[in-house]
Amino acid sequence: MAVLNLRPLAGGRILRGSQPFGLDAAATSAFLSEHGIQAIVDLRSDLERSLVPWLVPDDVNHDGGRAPSAAVAPAVELINNPLDPNAIAGSLQAVETAEDLGELYLAWIRLRPAWVADALRPVARGKRTLVHCSLGKDRTGVVSAIALLAAGGTEEAVVADYAATTTNLPDVLRIMAETWRLSVPSTPAEYFSPDLMILQSPEAAMRHFLAGFAKEFGDVGGFLHEAGLTGVEIDALR
Repeated sequence: MAVLNLRPLAGGRILRGSQPFGLDAAATSAFLSEHGIQAIVDLRSDLERSLVPWLVPDDVNHDGGRAPSAAVAPAVELINNPLDPNAIAGSLQAVETAEDLGELYLAWIRLRPAWVADALRPVARGKRTLVHCSLGKDRTGVVSAIALLAAGGTEEAVVADYAATTTNLPDVLRIMAETWRLSVPSTPAEYFSPDLMILQSPEAAMRHFLAGFAKEFGDVGGFLHEAGLTGVEIDALR
């Protein structure tokens, strides 16, 4: 299989996508090489990562460094930067409207602004970076939206990028369901229903998020500075 829902942002410095469905070690190496990926920022929870792990070289640790015995830096930095949507800012099942979805995104960055900064730091330091969660829709969508704003993108560009996931969702949800049922056979089919708002990517959700972001945080550079990026790093995202 592959990393699905994949597309470049910010002049190709960032790739956004899903988790690595069905990639063995050889396919993983080929994928990373093909796309020139120098860092992977994995936004998934521990459970999600355990179900679909990255099969990168064994001496690359979960913080992006190498084991103490290694003398050189890894070719690809693997950075685990988790946000578990089931453990922060309320229940996903409470999301019934597009506005609820946008509000959930705002809750994430209110509670965890440093999570966004940590996701974008490899890009700011010059590494071509893959940012992903499970579907490549929500957590990835939030980080991607802020990355696009930081790069000078318009609101319309951010909304269009977020909504582009819609055409990819049927395939991603089908493969996600197959993957989860292999590990957790009791998972109900309706858990992956495209009728659930939490599994959709409507423009209205991102517009709500952007309006709330502008009202609460104002300038994206100010938000990222407060979140932990330096001025040099913020400038590098432009």
